[in-house]
Amino acid sequence: MVTTTARADRSITRPRLRTVVILTVAVVVAVAVNSVVALIAVATGAPANYGPLTFPAYTLFTTLGIVVGWVGWSLVRRRVRDPRRTLSALVPIVTVASFIPDILLLAFRFIPGTNVSAVIGLMVMHVVVVAVAVPAYVWASKRM
Repeated sequence: MVTTTARADRSITRPRLRTVVILTVAVVVAVAVNSVVALIAVATGAPANYGPLTFPAYTLFTTLGIVVGWVGWSLVRRRVRDPRRTLSALVPIVTVASFIPDILLLAFRFIPGTNVSAVIGLMVMHVVVVAVAVPAYVWASKRM
């Protein structure tokens, strides 16, 4: 016999599990696409051993980007009167703001081997994360 408490615990766990699965799939997809972006960046002139374009580096930052993005997305959805309108403005602003470190990297070249191909590759990776994460966030936000 299932108690009311067990049933309530299961209903709380199921949406969280669904969200974790959706975000995990988003990370896997974004990392896979970013792997292709890294290969293209290297093929077009980025150093093959350029740190930010190595699998461990972009996997870490892709994962962090999706997780931190989800936290921000969730906060906006819970606390803002019109989350759809706010997110419609906020997502492009945050995406463009994410290019600032890349532009600074190109300007100051504080990572050895930095060149235009490497920085463009990194910027494209930011767009990939957004392009994969936002639909995942929408999907994860839907009540089932």
